[in-house]
Amino acid sequence: MDLLLILTYTAICVVIFKVFKIPLNKWSVPTAVLGGIVLIGALIFAMNYNHPFSEVSRTYFVTTPIVPPVSGVVVEVPVQPNQMLEKGDVLFKIDPVPYENRVKSLQAQLRSAKLDLDRAKQLLGRGAIAQRDYDQARALVDRLTPDLANAEYDLSRTTVTAPSRGYVVQLVARPGLMAVKMPLRPLVVFVPQESHYIVGWFRQNSLLRLVPGDEAEVTYDGLPGQVFKGVVKQVMPVMGEGQVQASGNLITLSGPVIPGRIPVVIDITDPAFEPYVEKVPGGAFGQAAVYSKHFHHVAIMRKILLRMASWMNYLFPFH
Repeated sequence: MDLLLILTYTAICVVIFKVFKIPLNKWSVPTAVLGGIVLIGALIFAMNYNHPFSEVSRTYFVTTPIVPPVSGVVVEVPVQPNQMLEKGDVLFKIDPVPYENRVKSLQAQLRSAKLDLDRAKQLLGRGAIAQRDYDQARALVDRLTPDLANAEYDLSRTTVTAPSRGYVVQLVARPGLMAVKMPLRPLVVFVPQESHYIVGWFRQNSLLRLVPGDEAEVTYDGLPGQVFKGVVKQVMPVMGEGQVQASGNLITLSGPVIPGRIPVVIDITDPAFEPYVEKVPGGAFGQAAVYSKHFHHVAIMRKILLRMASWMNYLFPFH
């Protein structure tokens, strides 16, 4: 960005020297250079501080790893990747036979236990058995009832369905695959159908000029020449570089110190963005600028530079 401003000033100086036929000597050239340093330096300082720019902005989205709720052999995968699904649509099925057998076994045991309980109740009324024998028969029924409910629940989970409206982007499940109920072994990566999050990563010295509600603009590398208006929705209160998790180690300063950047969530409000909502993929890269209420007249420079950066995407799509 700074280079673009310097090149613009250089072009203006060349035009002025040509139009007004100013001679190139030891007075005119140093004056132009010194003037450029002072002018551009002051403008860049005012612009960078009051209207911060993030050359690293990205669209984020949430994924839901689908872990098999029960273990077994996958017998059916009716879903296709990248096709919209509704809540309850089947993702894959696990062989239900072992779970059906478990349910049948517990159903038979529970029926037998209930018959034993009825007989024990009759015998207890006639004084033929002790109270303890009746209590044991009742305890067996009480134990088998929740066991059967759990077995029926496991049987129902052999059919894994979509948790909400969305689509599958990574499908490794295939018939014959052994699905294991482990948190780190998902068979499907599911993307819920919801709005993406545009986050601009700003330097920390811009903190005092990052205020929710301020005007913002976003441009994407994949949409050259397009700049979309928005507002600052949220300035995230934490940064990953300061994260501490429970462990047996004390915090220490080691390795290279990375200051980290402030994540700022930007809400695009420009109606011109509507046709591109479905076209911009999650994870799309771009740039963002925030325009504070301080030195607002200098914001025009930032807007021009942001548009110039967007136009450069026509020439340098892979920077």
